[in-house]
Amino acid sequence: MRTTLDLPEALMQDAMKVCHHKTKTAVIIAALQDFVCKSRLQELRQFKGRVNVNLDLDLVRKRV
Repeated sequence: MRTTLDLPEALMQDAMKVCHHKTKTAVIIAALQDFVCKSRLQELRQFKGRVNVNLDLDLVRKRV
């Protein structure tokens, strides 16, 4: 999808250096992927301590 963005040049240059991507498109894609991943992890954190999982790891790993 083509989109026109007005981004601060210094911020884009810093992002390109930090993530070692050579194109602005790659930097934006990496940033969006990171944002989505962090958002999904945050959603999963709400279940911390609420899910009771009783698994026999030997059985799951077929060591029995």
